[in-house]
Amino acid sequence: MGNKLITILGPTASGKTTLAAHLAARLGDAEIISADSRQVYRGMDIGTGKDIADYHVEGKDIPYHLIDICEAGEKYNLFRFQQDFHVAYDNILSRHHRPILCGGTGLYIESVLKGYKMEAVPENPELREQLKDCSLQELKKILEGYKTLHNVTDLDTTKRAIRAIEIQAYYREHGTLEREFPAIDSLIIGVDIERELRRQRISERLRHRLEQEDMVGEVQRLLKHVPAEDLIYYGLEYKYLTLYCLGELSYDEMVKQLEIAIHQFAKRQMTWFRGMERRGFTIHWIQSTLPLEERVEAVLSLLA
Repeated sequence: MGNKLITILGPTASGKTTLAAHLAARLGDAEIISADSRQVYRGMDIGTGKDIADYHVEGKDIPYHLIDICEAGEKYNLFRFQQDFHVAYDNILSRHHRPILCGGTGLYIESVLKGYKMEAVPENPELREQLKDCSLQELKKILEGYKTLHNVTDLDTTKRAIRAIEIQAYYREHGTLEREFPAIDSLIIGVDIERELRRQRISERLRHRLEQEDMVGEVQRLLKHVPAEDLIYYGLEYKYLTLYCLGELSYDEMVKQLEIAIHQFAKRQMTWFRGMERRGFTIHWIQSTLPLEERVEAVLSLLA
C-alpha cells in the first residue's frame, strides 16, 4: 500500500485520535493531519478536545499537522483547510512518510478526498446591510431558498447565517466548485460507537472538562482578547460557555443546553459519514469497544 493515505473518522468521543496515534506509532513513519474545524485555533484547547497527550505513544511523539495554526477569533474555513491540507500532505509524502487524516469534520474530509477546491468567497457589504435586521428564523428561510440545510451549524447565530447566505449567493452567481486537486485514494476507517455508549462518553467527558479541566476558565481567558460574538460563532462549548460567562445562562442551564447540543452534533456527524457511503465512499467500520490493540491490528490487516 506504499504511502497511501489512511483516513480515520468518527463522531466525537469515539476514540479516533487515540486509534490514529497508536496506528502511527506501529507504522513507525506516519504523521497525522487533523481534520477538525476548531482545533486549528490556539488557546482553544479544552473545548475542542485537542488532547495533545494522545499524540505521545510509548515514549514517542507522533508528528501532527493543522492543530494550533491560527489565532482564536479568526475565521478558518473549508477553503483554507484544503490549502493547508495539501501543503501538509505533500510535505509528508516528500519525506516518504505515510499521512493519516484524522477527524470528525466530514465536510473537510470529503472535500480533500474528492479533490474539489472551494473558491474563497469575499464579503458582500451590501448583502450584509440588507440582512442585518433579519431574525434567525427569517435568515433560515432565505438560506433554505438556496440549498437543502444539511449543516445546521450555519444557523447557530445570525452572523453565521448571514455568512452562509453570502456564500450561497456568491456561488449562485459565480458557480460552486472547480476541480483543481486530484482525488485522493484513501483507506477509510470509521470508528463505530453504539449510540448509548456515545451519549454516555459525551456526558462524562463534558463534566470532566467542566469540573476537572476548568473549561470555564479557558473561555474566560479567551474573552479577554476575543470578542464574545466571535467565540459564540464557533458554536458548541464556546457558544454556551460564553453565554454563561456573560450572565445570559445559569450554570445548570448552560450544562443542560450544551450537553443536548453536543449529542445533536455527534448525530449529525454520523449522518454525514453515512451520507459519504451513499456517495460512493467505502468506510471500513471498527467497533470502538474493541481493545485498542485489536483496533490497530484491524487497520493493519486492511493495509496488508
